[in-house]
Amino acid sequence: MKAMILAAGKGERMRPLTDHTPKPLLPVGGMPLIEHHIRRLAASGFRELVINVSHLGHQIAEFCADGARWGVSIQLSPEAEPLETAGGIINALPLLGSEPFLLVNGDVCADLPFEQLTAHALADPTGAHLVLVANPPQHPLGDFLLVDDQVAALPEGATGLTYSGIGVYAAPFFEGVPPGKSPLKPLMLRAIANGALTGEHHTGEWIDVGTPERLVALDQRLSR
Repeated sequence: MKAMILAAGKGERMRPLTDHTPKPLLPVGGMPLIEHHIRRLAASGFRELVINVSHLGHQIAEFCADGARWGVSIQLSPEAEPLETAGGIINALPLLGSEPFLLVNGDVCADLPFEQLTAHALADPTGAHLVLVANPPQHPLGDFLLVDDQVAALPEGATGLTYSGIGVYAAPFFEGVPPGKSPLKPLMLRAIANGALTGEHHTGEWIDVGTPERLVALDQRLSR
């Protein structure tokens, strides 16, 4: 199974840190955030990685090179401007191929064993399997309900779980979406309507490294 790391965003909430450094290269625990992902993916048996890049992408390209120093192969999927999540994935599909792949947001950190997802068989060959987590303070209502292993839409006013930014996706999940900027949530809702979205609740560590304050907190935790 291949893995894709999403790393093309501008990191607006991280400014001014991201004015000159792309968010994936901000250091936490003594190494760039993206290197934590690459090392954990390599340790979990992933050998082929795809990373989408846009904002200051040349810096990520120079840092990652071909991935050989971590024992992996890295291919970059460049975007002239950030294409949002689904748009970035669709742009990278020629590199990802036709088999299901693991997706990891570049700005999250979790202790989830990625290898447990490599053995996950999608219930629907056009669907996806999401890793959901408890709602963080900045997102108190969550994104979805989880009923057994089925992901369901969150009714207005209800409280559910938060999408972790980690999941396994089938390439046909993105069929019918034209190239260009495109968010992921509408495709998730389409899959829910088709009964093609499953999920699991990860109860371990997870953090969305979305602000300088959360970056500092993660850096302090990893440094300890």
